[in-house]
Amino acid sequence: MKRWQLQEAKNHFSELVDEALLKGPQTVTRHGTPVVVVVSIAEFRRRREPKGSLVDFFRRSPLAGVTLDLSRDEQWDRDLEP
Repeated sequence: MKRWQLQEAKNHFSELVDEALLKGPQTVTRHGTPVVVVVSIAEFRRRREPKGSLVDFFRRSPLAGVTLDLSRDEQWDRDLEP
C-alpha cells in the first residue's frame, strides 16, 4: 500500500485514484501520521458486505454440535447475606 503525503495527494489526486483502482488501497498521511485510506468503490462495497449471519457463524464454529454440560456444581454454592 503506497503512502501519500496530504499535499502530494491533493496535487496528484487523479493519479491517487488510478492507483487505488489498479493497485488497491492507498494511504494518505498528515504530518507523517496515516489519516485516511482511499479505496475503489468495489473494494469499499466488498468490505462492507456482511460475511454472514451470527447463526451462520456459530454453525461453522468448530464447536458446532458439541454437547455442553451446563449443570451447576452445588459444591460452589455460597450463602448470601440479606
